[in-house]
Amino acid sequence: MTLQGLGALVTGASRGIGRAVALRLAREGAAVAVNYRSRRDEALSVVKDIHAAGGRAVALEADVADPTAARELVEQARTALGGLHVLVNNAGITRDGLLWDVGADAWWDVMKVNFGGAYHCTHAVAPHFMAQRQGAVVNVSSVMGERGWIGQSNYSASKGALNAFTRSAAVELARFGVRVNGVLAGIVPTELVGEVLAKDGGRGIKRQVPMRSFGTCEQVASVVAFLAGQGAEYMTGELVPVDGGLASQLGIGRP
Repeated sequence: MTLQGLGALVTGASRGIGRAVALRLAREGAAVAVNYRSRRDEALSVVKDIHAAGGRAVALEADVADPTAARELVEQARTALGGLHVLVNNAGITRDGLLWDVGADAWWDVMKVNFGGAYHCTHAVAPHFMAQRQGAVVNVSSVMGERGWIGQSNYSASKGALNAFTRSAAVELARFGVRVNGVLAGIVPTELVGEVLAKDGGRGIKRQVPMRSFGTCEQVASVVAFLAGQGAEYMTGELVPVDGGLASQLGIGRP
């Protein structure tokens, strides 16, 4: 188990990719803080599953879009786990819509969570990671941060900011032995992308993916676990796509 004895905080871990990441890190030996904002029962279910498999976990409530809450979350995770070595910034929301149709606050709501949450948590954990000269930050981003997509100008912008932040934070923290990497997820059927897939069950989009299938939460989680572990100890500032080849082609058409 590559993460044996380490403490890991996963934001937005009550469902979807975050849940899969929490379970995978626990399977790799990490003690996991399962962060949630409002879905307490689902977060407790993740903790229960980890305990049933012989692991350690705790559920911690916090809205990472709030810098004070993010700072308190990091301290709670450190105390509850007896140390903190891995931060996975996964919390995210969508407010999809055409640029001229969405409300004026839609871009800011998305930016506060998708980018702001990662910024706040990384800012809070950085002094601790720097002092112990050990730490891995993995940002769960999206290929949409590197490409455009109909109805996702705010979401793409938030992930683009997260990708740029990943690179810059990696450069700043490298001399302290702290690594910062990102995972660029493709189309993974979760509640977050439900509206995108609602039109025809996602068949039209699936035809545009070179591997002709959507990704799974577990596939993304496996790459997150790799980047958090010793196997990636010489990797930092990297943005690793897990998208079935979606971002590698031109002319993918409309959703």
